[in-house]
Amino acid sequence: MRKPLKITLLTIGVVVALPVLVLATICVVNVVATKSDLAAIAPYGELVPVDDKQMNVLDSGGGAQTIVLLPGLGTAAPALDFQPLIAELDGTYRVIAVEPFGTGLSDQTDTPRTPANIAREVHEVLQYLGVDRYVLMGHSISGIYALEYSKTYANELIAFVGIDSSVPDQPGSDQPVPTDGLAELRELGILRVLASVSGDAYAGLPYDEQTKDQMRLLTTKNSTAPTMLDEMKQVPANFASVSGATFPASLPVLLFVVKDDTDVAGWAELHARQAASVERGTVIALGGDHYLHHTRSAEIARDTATFLQTLSVR
Repeated sequence: MRKPLKITLLTIGVVVALPVLVLATICVVNVVATKSDLAAIAPYGELVPVDDKQMNVLDSGGGAQTIVLLPGLGTAAPALDFQPLIAELDGTYRVIAVEPFGTGLSDQTDTPRTPANIAREVHEVLQYLGVDRYVLMGHSISGIYALEYSKTYANELIAFVGIDSSVPDQPGSDQPVPTDGLAELRELGILRVLASVSGDAYAGLPYDEQTKDQMRLLTTKNSTAPTMLDEMKQVPANFASVSGATFPASLPVLLFVVKDDTDVAGWAELHARQAASVERGTVIALGGDHYLHHTRSAEIARDTATFLQTLSVR
């Protein structure tokens, strides 16, 4: 019986040791690859001082009116992600794509990711750039931050334009975003492996290969870093902080929403109610997914221009 027992113990040892060896190899590869990734990230935009840190912005175009772009939750490289929309807008407007702390080339921060803090930081960027009159255009969660922003800086805003933007009290907004273990998976290199086998997330979208490669690098860098994880953890509290809130009645509001959205019950109705809460509110439904600016930038730019033109002649 001794030989079979020895074989059994050897087999068990191999079964136990193999995953450990594989994981150790992944960890080593991840450390090396992370250094390589950081070296391969190409600078773009302009770094602006905020709270003794640096926030990156991409400032393009030179029109008489300025549009300020704010990203959705989890967008790792906002200025690059918005490229299709920037290309449609910056022939007519000055376009400033802000990369909040923890995204793009901006620094990490220990300041909690609350609507008040984010609004103050964005405003500080615009003050530094000498911009004091502008259209705020936000994707997804930025619709929540824009409510806080418009409460504090209403006199600077020409209008708010939402790109499938979040609204107060939407179903599910009180549920936490699961983040447990993500940082550990990142450190172990598991997320890198999953990303490598998941295919091209930008396939069929209007980005060149260099831009897609940069977005992948910045996703690896930012998506599970402390600042973005904190913003995810703050989601229920951030929604609660604007429960029942509306934009100032005098602020024009244009909302682009996904047509026939099934992820959130009553999505179109929620936006219709938000638009009705102001004196000049419009909702435009577009086919596509939540990232409408990936595929419907031409329509967003065209309809935004039409909306803003109607304001100037009133």
